[in-house]
Amino acid sequence: MTLVYRNLDQENLNAGYNARATVPNVEEFLAEYASRSAQARVKLDCIENIAYGDHPDEIMDIFPAGPNSPIFIFIHGGYWRALSHKESASMAPGLVANGITLVTLNYSLAPDVSLDLIVSQCRRALAWTYKNVDLFGGDNSQIFVGGSSAGGHLAGMLLTGSWHSAEGVPLDVVKGAVLLSGLYELEPIRLSNINEWTQLDKDSVERNSPLRNLPTAGCPVIISFGQSETIEFKRQSIEFADAWRSKGWGCDLFEMAGRNHFDIIFDLDNPDTRIGQAVFNLVLENLK
Repeated sequence: MTLVYRNLDQENLNAGYNARATVPNVEEFLAEYASRSAQARVKLDCIENIAYGDHPDEIMDIFPAGPNSPIFIFIHGGYWRALSHKESASMAPGLVANGITLVTLNYSLAPDVSLDLIVSQCRRALAWTYKNVDLFGGDNSQIFVGGSSAGGHLAGMLLTGSWHSAEGVPLDVVKGAVLLSGLYELEPIRLSNINEWTQLDKDSVERNSPLRNLPTAGCPVIISFGQSETIEFKRQSIEFADAWRSKGWGCDLFEMAGRNHFDIIFDLDNPDTRIGQAVFNLVLENLK
């Protein structure tokens, strides 16, 4: 047996990052993403397809929650090659009802673009949100970010790296983060079959791994994953949490019982669940 990454051969490495294989029918969850998000756009005020850049993919939806409301920016998953902001608003009703503005980001998809560009798009979207709160009434001193799977990676890249001055935002622009089932060290991705569309090399792994680019100052972070996730997905979260805590920054790490890689996001706006309660506590604590 030839080991490719740590104690994993190629077959087991690929299996470790095959999130779809952990559920019977992933299409059911993707359909529910779309359905819940469409219902949110019907029921709530929604400013749709606002451009944060020049490319047609560089757009966002905003669900305003009133003047001076905190802002939660959510970044969708899909392994950097699928889905959009239109399937990313399932948590809008609960967040808006509790006075939190939701922003759902769109970005270009691999393999048509590089991960470098996708990361840049998300950072520019955050900067646009910070600079344009007057258009929707949010409070840019209370911006929180979150994402699931590939979106967890991208939200992590909003916390890490030395990009802030180039985009004209303060180092502490993000006041807290919610990272679900994310990917924080991309070397195993480069070595797996996922690299068929991410097309990473060693340099892009270095640039785009949150674990390798920890900031000089951190914020409170919630890190969670579903009970049925693969060992590799769980390990990624645990090791990033350990690195974050080693810097002395707050990190609430826990597994969501009864949830999987795809349905964990349905608890984000439900304060009766552990993840929902953690989200609201994070925002309310920062509003004191």
